[in-house]
Amino acid sequence: MRHICYSVAMSLDGFIGGPDGEYDWIPTEPEIDWGAFMGRFDTVLMGRRSYEASLTSPGGGAMPGIQTYVFSSTLRQVDHPGVTIVNEKAKATLAKLRQSPGKEIWLFGGGELFRSLLELGEVDRIEVGLVPALLGKGIAFLPGLDHIRRLRLIKSHSYPTGIMMLTYEVVKECT
Repeated sequence: MRHICYSVAMSLDGFIGGPDGEYDWIPTEPEIDWGAFMGRFDTVLMGRRSYEASLTSPGGGAMPGIQTYVFSSTLRQVDHPGVTIVNEKAKATLAKLRQSPGKEIWLFGGGELFRSLLELGEVDRIEVGLVPALLGKGIAFLPGLDHIRRLRLIKSHSYPTGIMMLTYEVVKECT
């Protein structure tokens, strides 16, 4: 079964983006092998706001060789032919993705989708690049949870820029 990994940069005070979504506070870390990182994934999950923000970047939101699923109740598939819009049945879509052959699934972008999928029990691993910066305000890493989620630290690494990469496994609750 494929795993869903939320991988994101976060300021020390808990923000993944500035007040307008800016990320210029994240330093370039030459030791991070972005090719190897991207090579782990063949599928990306995004919320609407992250997807719309990606449309303004070079490449227009496309990640070559990676299938993109955008979770939105307002976007229409016909208007976004290069991605798969998931308006309903998120759990069924994720179950199908997990069972299909492929690499890891990258949960990219905003805290709202992260919270939603975490509450559904659909996040397996969380990778946080903890950036030595204090923003004071911005887009929260995790905007409100329904209850506590336990994590198990499985890996940590310190980079020369002061970024700490922390990798946690989400502890699955017994039901």
